[in-house]
Amino acid sequence: MATQVLAELGIAHQGASKRIEDLPRLDFDLVVTVCNEAAEECPIWLGKGKRIHLGYPDPASATGTESERLAVFRQVRDDMLRQIPPLLAEVE
Repeated sequence: MATQVLAELGIAHQGASKRIEDLPRLDFDLVVTVCNEAAEECPIWLGKGKRIHLGYPDPASATGTESERLAVFRQVRDDMLRQIPPLLAEVE
């Protein structure tokens, strides 16, 4: 469903989510965590740059009809689109 709601905005997602261990040693200006599991497992960012946590419900755990679950995915997508770009603009 995630790829479906991204496609609704013309975003063709390819690839997979990455863990910090999957990334090369890079310096980041800003690290935004979006799942509560990440905030719990890695509460402190030891790398360079500012860390901000924005907790969103995991849409994959939504229940109900397909339409109701899609609504949760859309809500999380829209919340991210409203909140994350302004954070990125601050570090540019």
